[in-house]
Parts: sequence; C-alpha cells; structure tokens
Amino acid sequence: MRWAFLHTPPLPGAANMAIDEWLLARARRNGVGTVRVYSWAGPTASFGRHQSARRGFDPERARAHGIGVVRRLTGGRAVLHHREITYAIAAPITPGRDLGADYATVNTLLLSALRTIGVDARIVPEGRRLPPPGSAPCFELPAPGELVVDGRKLVGSAQYREGAAWLQHGSILVHDDQPLLRDIAIGDVPVTDAATLTAILGREVSAAEFAAVLRRAVEAAWDAALTDLAPDVVRTEAAPLEATYDDDAWTWRR
Repeated sequence: MRWAFLHTPPLPGAANMAIDEWLLARARRNGVGTVRVYSWAGPTASFGRHQSARRGFDPERARAHGIGVVRRLTGGRAVLHHREITYAIAAPITPGRDLGADYATVNTLLLSALRTIGVDARIVPEGRRLPPPGSAPCFELPAPGELVVDGRKLVGSAQYREGAAWLQHGSILVHDDQPLLRDIAIGDVPVTDAATLTAILGREVSAAEFAAVLRRAVEAAWDAALTDLAPDVVRTEAAPLEATYDDDAWTWRR
C-alpha cells in the first residue's frame, strides 16, 4: 500500500476532526493511507463517539474556563488536548485482515518512533477489559495494546471503521493536562497521573520533532516512497466538514 504524510499546525478542534474525517474519506476513495501529526490551537476536550458527555461534562463550565469541546469520530473516553502531540492514521481496509491487527501495527510503529527519541515504552498485553466510556477520562486506565511507561499510559488511542477504510488517532502526552477535565466535569472525575514525554526525557518534545521521527519510521517500515500532503490544501479541502464538529447537536448529542 502507498502512504502519504501530513504535519499540520495547531488548529481548533473542529478543524482537526474535519481533517481526520477527510483523510478517512480519501483512503476509502483512492486506497492511499495517510499518517498525520498535529496539535491543537488551545485546550480542547474531545469526547468519544459513543460517550455520554451530557451526563459528565458542562458546556457552560467549558466556556467559562476557555476549554473547547469537540466529539470525535472514534470511540473511547474524554481526552484533554493541550500540551501534547496527536497522531492520526487513515487507511483502506485490507480484505481478510482484522482491524485489531491494524491497531497493533500502528502501535508498533509508534513504539519504534518513541524509542528513537529515548522513550522506553511498552505495549499493554491482552487481558484487561475496560468499563464502558462514561465520564472517566481516557488516561485513567491503559487498555490492551496501548503504550505505557512504568505502567502509566503515555499514548491513548481509538479507532473507527467506515465502509472500506479505518481511522486511528490518539494523544501522546508532552505534559499531563488531563486534570483540566475536572474544570468542566459534573461531579468528581478520577484523574490518574499519566506518563509524559517531558517527565521521561527531562525535556520537551515538539510536534515537529516527533513528526520528523515518525515520518522516518513510516519510510522504513511501510513505504520508502512516502509522499507529503500540503497542509493548506488539506485544510481547504476538509473545511466543509468542520460544521458538523462545530455543532452542539453533534458534540452534546449524548
């Protein structure tokens, strides 16, 4: 399979989710996969596709604290995106291949990139089952297949399939801003200390640095002829999809 790479600048939540959806549609249309690295224009809470956000979080508190909110295409639990690096991978489905195998392949790629910058991460083995996605945050508990350091989650990921393509995206914490979820929560939200790149390495890792490392990992493992997408062109193409993610009817539908 052919692959492309995309590194976009910090964008609002709706724009980021629109681009991920556009990449999913692109993979379904032309059979080319894309690996993306991105960040967020400001603190933003994202809810999983099936998460009951209305029972756990308050939109007025979010506005008062200057925290954006958006609902993802993918499932899983709430994540506070701020000082972190986000990745997304969209690709056509390989007939006869289980999506769990694609999930494992992506996390192996991320593991390779993280170890290149000096992070001794591990993949959580199979066996643990997580409770349904209520108001608890994504980084409270590591799920099987996710990446941890000393037992604490460093990367939280979620996947979604639509037609003949799949999307997986997730957060790699540079600093632990997950406690900000308490500012917008209704009632108590358990927040466990997560692993962060800054604590592990003793320095900050920028999205640009990680994008360069991840791009080399994709070239080595998936496609030596990797091409690059133009961020401005992609943003323009995906812009019509932003309206859905800006709409409270989608964000607070559950």
